[in-house]
Amino acid sequence: MTSGDSGTRTTARLVRFAEHEARAETLRAQLADLHGTIRLAKRTSNLFRARTATTTPGLDVSGFTHVLDVDPLARTADVEGMVTYEQLVDATLPHGLMPLVVPQLKTITLGGAVTGLGIESSSFRSGLVHESVLEMELLTGDGRIVVARPDNEHSDLFHGFPNSYGTLGYALRLKIELEPVKPYVRLEHVRYDDTEEYFAALGEACRNGSADFVDGTVFGPGEQYLTLGTFTASAPATSDYTWLDIYYKSIRSRETDHLSVRDYLWRWDTDWFWCSRAFGVQHRLPRLLLGRRLLRSSVYWKVVALDRRFGIAAKLLKLRRLPPEETIVQDIEVPLSRAAEFLDFFRREIPISPVWICPLKQRPGGVNSPLYELDPETLYVNFGFWSAVPLDPGEEPDTHNRLIEAEVTRLGGRKSLYSDSFYTEDEFWRLYNGDAYRKLKTAYDPDGRLLDLYAKCVRRR
Repeated sequence: MTSGDSGTRTTARLVRFAEHEARAETLRAQLADLHGTIRLAKRTSNLFRARTATTTPGLDVSGFTHVLDVDPLARTADVEGMVTYEQLVDATLPHGLMPLVVPQLKTITLGGAVTGLGIESSSFRSGLVHESVLEMELLTGDGRIVVARPDNEHSDLFHGFPNSYGTLGYALRLKIELEPVKPYVRLEHVRYDDTEEYFAALGEACRNGSADFVDGTVFGPGEQYLTLGTFTASAPATSDYTWLDIYYKSIRSRETDHLSVRDYLWRWDTDWFWCSRAFGVQHRLPRLLLGRRLLRSSVYWKVVALDRRFGIAAKLLKLRRLPPEETIVQDIEVPLSRAAEFLDFFRREIPISPVWICPLKQRPGGVNSPLYELDPETLYVNFGFWSAVPLDPGEEPDTHNRLIEAEVTRLGGRKSLYSDSFYTEDEFWRLYNGDAYRKLKTAYDPDGRLLDLYAKCVRRR
């Protein structure tokens, strides 16, 4: 890079940051002008819980969609809170870099993944999304714009922001670490018949460090796959799961595979893992007609939102004289030592398959949020399951979700809060550190301009 190129880059960066500061100040003024409880006004969401209808005006954060800077030497990126991971990856990959953890769906935003919890197949070595954040610029409930770092006067907010779901403030800008990549990822899908052997192999793969990515798929008893991904500079050929072929089906039919690094990061998005089957688009003809542009999780989510609004699926079940169904969309973590026990429970009580498996361990020196505390010495296993099950006569509509919550608690695990939760208030605050949360709420939103965590995540306000 010449000195002229460097000067041009520096000038452009300064302009982008100045424009960001103007957007932030406009939003702060908008918050000051609003009254009552505040929400975000945005067109997209990756939350899977219904919310009470409201006429309350929201903060318009739709302009915070800019990648402000990618520094290939420092391996950092400064991005606004509404930047999607699709945007972010497209900005970093040309530099041979990627975020340390890239959640599975393209339209998840960086701010959303930090205030919630983001996980993927690099999480056994890099923890959750928030553990690679270096600083956050936040608009707090009391109307301040603060920069929170792990070592400054707002360190309590820096550590407590993850798992707060926008109830302490909103991320306007985040600075994150990046890591180098190679052009391709080689995949090895290893089948295990025995559950104990399967989880033992998963633990060993995480400990020996031979793979860059580790996750798994459980199709049923005796059919459990461990997928090991390794960066590679070359590939004999690459597969394409962005249109006619379906990634999760390849796990059962191919022992090895190669993907470009970008296609690997988005391998689940085309079919929303396997949930596209509910929309009838896992057959060749509809995939051919829809094309790549419409085969993506954001389109399926819009269909789900319409169904939630009009109750289409429930009406169809009633017309067909089928029993009502309970929606179960959850991600949970339990220690590796209890993973087989949870899977046995799940098979016995919850008739859903496949199930996604993703190991998770706190990154050495990473941020352990007080609102989602994990033992830093323990390897956890995330189970992701997203479907619906029929209810027997007399069963309450939350029967299976409550069973799952109770079992996760019994096994010393945690449950993500992006979907429906049914805890009592006392149990919720015991599990998610109500004392630490209340201190942060008092410090940064003393007048309760933002919803509190229980009201938002359990009461669906």
